[in-house]
Amino acid sequence: MSSPLNPIYLRNKDAWDARARKGKRHAASVLPKDLRDPLPILDPEGWLGGKVRGMKVLCLASGGGLQSAMLAAAGAEVTVVDISSEMLNLDRKVALEHGLKVTCLEASMESLPAADASFDVVLQPVSTCYVPEISAVYREVRRVIRPGGIYISQHKQPASLQASISPGRNGYEILELYNRSGPLPPTAESLHREADTLEFLHTWTQIAGGLCRAGFVIEDLVEPRPNGGIPSLAAFAERSRYLPPYVKLKARAVKNDFREKAGNLLIV
Repeated sequence: MSSPLNPIYLRNKDAWDARARKGKRHAASVLPKDLRDPLPILDPEGWLGGKVRGMKVLCLASGGGLQSAMLAAAGAEVTVVDISSEMLNLDRKVALEHGLKVTCLEASMESLPAADASFDVVLQPVSTCYVPEISAVYREVRRVIRPGGIYISQHKQPASLQASISPGRNGYEILELYNRSGPLPPTAESLHREADTLEFLHTWTQIAGGLCRAGFVIEDLVEPRPNGGIPSLAAFAERSRYLPPYVKLKARAVKNDFREKAGNLLIV
């Protein structure tokens, strides 16, 4: 588990603190107009069933004043956890401006300051790439979510992290091993990578298989498509035609004894 003395934790905390102070990408808070009808924006797939009022929702590694504000506006009881105090300050600022109630906790996604079975829903935007072991995140999410609860997580696709950001003579090149250890080499800032962070490539065995092994059943999977009609996203959208950048998973927490029974069946 990460701790405040972990160098990876410190590097990524400092990076996101700086990004928040500078107003960089992913540190842009919610627009007031989006608070009027937030769920279709936040949950275009309809995985939350069209309502969250009264639900206890954890926005995991989700600071910045976006997801937390929209969920609170939709009536959820919201807790947001992030390693960046500056990103959490954006959540506090937006909540104060719009009269929303949001609980902000500074902590690692690998060590959550919450009791067992505390949440009905855990919502996690792209962020697992900042930790070496995705299994540690899944274990903590399974601990704090109630049986039957929904876990929606978005991840950077492995192939996208393997490949060059810009095309060469023959297109995009595979530069990194698929099964590798340690952080990815430094990169220039782009819409695909954050240059000042430490990122890790997770395989499909770790992303999807690890989710199942942690005690979840995957109910749906989509690959979000970037809007190619926005000029500033043209290069991002063009690369995404060849290398989908993200995957989004809907999973449901099963009862604890499911894994034990399944394990016995497999052994027999």
